[in-house]
Amino acid sequence: MVAALHLASEIERTSTSRTVGVLLPAGGAFPIAALATWMLGRVVVPLNFLLSPGELQYVVDDCETDCIVSAGPMLEFLGGGPRIRTMLRMDTMNFKRFPDPRWPARAGDGDLAALLYTSGTSGKPKGVMLSHGNVTANIRQVLEIVPFSRAETLFGVLPQFHSFGFTVLTLLPLTIGMLAVYQARFVPARVIAAFREYRPQFFVGIPSMYNAMLNVKNASGADFTSARYLISGGEPLPRDVADRFFERFGQRIREGYGLTETSPVTHVSYEGHDRDGYVGPALPRIETRIVDLEGGHDLPRGRDGEIRLRGPNIFSGYFKRPDETRAAFDERGYFRTGDIGQTDERGLLAITGRLKEMMIVGGENVFPREIEEVLNRHASVAASGVIGQPDPMRGEVPVAFVEVAEGHTFDEAALRAHCRSQLAGYKVPRDIIEARALPRNPTGKIVRRALSDLL
Repeated sequence: MVAALHLASEIERTSTSRTVGVLLPAGGAFPIAALATWMLGRVVVPLNFLLSPGELQYVVDDCETDCIVSAGPMLEFLGGGPRIRTMLRMDTMNFKRFPDPRWPARAGDGDLAALLYTSGTSGKPKGVMLSHGNVTANIRQVLEIVPFSRAETLFGVLPQFHSFGFTVLTLLPLTIGMLAVYQARFVPARVIAAFREYRPQFFVGIPSMYNAMLNVKNASGADFTSARYLISGGEPLPRDVADRFFERFGQRIREGYGLTETSPVTHVSYEGHDRDGYVGPALPRIETRIVDLEGGHDLPRGRDGEIRLRGPNIFSGYFKRPDETRAAFDERGYFRTGDIGQTDERGLLAITGRLKEMMIVGGENVFPREIEEVLNRHASVAASGVIGQPDPMRGEVPVAFVEVAEGHTFDEAALRAHCRSQLAGYKVPRDIIEARALPRNPTGKIVRRALSDLL
């Protein structure tokens, strides 16, 4: 708290903007910067330190900040950092000097707490406006379902500019007073070693992280027995990864679902409410609609449609983008996620695709994930990505890109035969292309829109 008070006084002394950028690696400095910002009644803007200088400058300009809280290594990595009036370096501050005491600003539920910028899947990144009410509601919703305890340890490697890292790995443990251990960079072998050293009960990662841990050669001493919840989010968890992780380490990975716009968690699987391939039921006070892609009417259980959500954790809109904000909600006030899914008879949700990535092959809807799941089950495939390409006869056809698993060779004919044995003919990729490295975003998720650059 002393450090946060001192930083708040420095921000107040040097900055006049409503927003404060935070450019820090994962760790304990991030919540100090956030608390200092909120003490002044200002808005936190977590900055993605993996962006190029030009991309970062766009975000800095868009959020209209004149102040960034950072550390030396971040600025060196960025080649000097963005153009900004005030750069406060936490690594050079003297936090031993206690500042003049002040009463922190009071924030209401409707007051803006943070701007989290989307990864820019279409056009420029958009600032997602999350209120204090949005974020605190989501923390309460998660705590009603997942048994986090202040006597236990949470281990995190997701960057705190990511919505999962911001809420679940930072604000949630801060709220209940539990120990949080961070690693600034995801290195699979170091994560395995950290489990042996810190014995955490909770870990949140993305599917590619779990897959990477499976590929660590010297993991014979891996010990995940302390874990009560290994949670996967950010993208659908391939069944092959979940099954192999259980076989090798004896731990089940539970899936969750959410978006930056939902603060972020909306669904999570837990004991008695789980099923392979499903992300669990909705958290308390979240309403879910599955909507027909053409008619816009609600669909029965078991039918694929767009997932739409309503609840106290849903964002208020995109910063300075009123038209896109209006388009993001339907006539009943539900947020249009752009994800495709279905619910089962118990209300558990399965994510089956992405609306903008859906292909129409000869009049039939085809989603990349279904094909990727099949490819990923082949022993020679480490990872895959599928996109649609124009075809004069069928409108579109699937094209697949694969990273070859270590110790294997690429065999397009064998992979096509594997797909043909498990998929309808129109879903079998026309081309299967070897890729040295699939394009990924800063959190490791495969960026399908960039796959066409590999053609």
